[in-house]
Amino acid sequence: MRELATDVVLALNWTVFGYVVVLDLTMLLLVLAGARRVAAGRRWKGAEGHDEIFASPLTPAVSVLVPAHDEEAGVLDTLAAALGQRYPALEVVLVDDGSTDRTFQLVADRYALREVVPHPTAALRVDGEVLSVHRATTGDPLTVIRKTSVGRRSDAVNAALNLARHPLVCMVDGDSLLESDALLRVARPFVEDPGQVVATGGVIRTANGALTDRGTVLEPRLSRNWLVRIQAVEYLRSFLLGRTGWADANALLIISGAFGLFRRDLLIEIGGLDPRSLAEDAELVVTLQEKLRRERRPHRVVFVPEPVCWTEVPETWQVLGRQRTRWAHGLGQLLWKHRRMIGNPRYGVVGTVALPFFLLFELLGPVVEVVGLASVALSAGLGLLDPGTMLVMVGLALALGTLLSTTTIAVEEFTFHRYRRGRDLLALLVAGVLENVGYRQVHAWFRLRGLVAALTRRAPVWTAMPRVGFAGGTPLPDAPVSGDQLVTVRT
Repeated sequence: MRELATDVVLALNWTVFGYVVVLDLTMLLLVLAGARRVAAGRRWKGAEGHDEIFASPLTPAVSVLVPAHDEEAGVLDTLAAALGQRYPALEVVLVDDGSTDRTFQLVADRYALREVVPHPTAALRVDGEVLSVHRATTGDPLTVIRKTSVGRRSDAVNAALNLARHPLVCMVDGDSLLESDALLRVARPFVEDPGQVVATGGVIRTANGALTDRGTVLEPRLSRNWLVRIQAVEYLRSFLLGRTGWADANALLIISGAFGLFRRDLLIEIGGLDPRSLAEDAELVVTLQEKLRRERRPHRVVFVPEPVCWTEVPETWQVLGRQRTRWAHGLGQLLWKHRRMIGNPRYGVVGTVALPFFLLFELLGPVVEVVGLASVALSAGLGLLDPGTMLVMVGLALALGTLLSTTTIAVEEFTFHRYRRGRDLLALLVAGVLENVGYRQVHAWFRLRGLVAALTRRAPVWTAMPRVGFAGGTPLPDAPVSGDQLVTVRT
């Protein structure tokens, strides 16, 4: 009996070890593919030809949609960045989604808002009551919608879509800052291939610790918080190189809700954002691809690795846990809703590669990792696993994870070199190691909780998250801004 138990535990340990190795090697290949694409893009002289895009009459106008709930700490910076875009024709539609702080008052004072009669351009379902619509009298192309909150970001975005007037819409979170040329760069694929490009996405980077002024990131800096630093490495790997690799394989499933550009007519055609989904960004992209592939309509979803949106990330384990649990819950919802696409050749690489990968490694990954940790601990406690063998397994797994993180940081350093200070680069390298020792295991537990919530069909919950304002940002009238000031924002 003991021999059988030993064989089972050893088989389980090696299975988990093999799973982790395959996952990390696959991610490494994606990162290398993304790095190759990024490097090629940086060398291509045409990448600097954005003056022609700006001047071209074929460049489509853009509506920037900004859902905001209790965003007084950063809303003026977010609007300054959006309205300050170097772009030929745009409007900004801000939705004050039931804020209980001074979000609306700050915007009203800064832009001298005046109430107007709305003229809807669509009739998407909006559950929260629209209370009023306002426009800036300062000459800025800004529309502000006030509505009651139903606890769903998608409801606010759909309300903005109903008043958006331009053929392209860009979704930006209320705690995010766009670089001045970000919109121009992410719109370029629509100009170059207007017949097929249906959505584009840009890079998301962590804003915590960066020096900013009135919506402009003056100097990217790393936060002193190690949890934030580890997330900075995560974002580089997943939101820059990983998505570049998936896009090159024509299998991109996610365009971040914090910075994505879409054809408005197609969003209206699919009924806007799904109000029941926690994975709003991925849900939108997968729904579009399912519809267009089913109807045999040519399309491309493009990732542009240069335009940057800076956003805040959680600074505590508690807040991070709520965020990652919600993400995992949303992924479970997404895969269940689109289960007929998984492994289906009709949906191309998306169906045969991307969705199976997300099922096996993203959704079920935390189960394998948590079970593996428990199995290794049990083996060690019962003396079933040779210490030398266990050391080799753990060492190889950590080495692969560290290699993946280090490769990501190296690509960042030799291409974009955003972080100029040597200590920031050193901190990134250390964070890449720390990510695999403790963080990855706790993160697996958060994701497992989200998977359980999805399997038990729990009602979607959009949780609130405390956050800090941008460092060196625009001061709030009658209220000092410091790194210790916390306000509430829905994530």
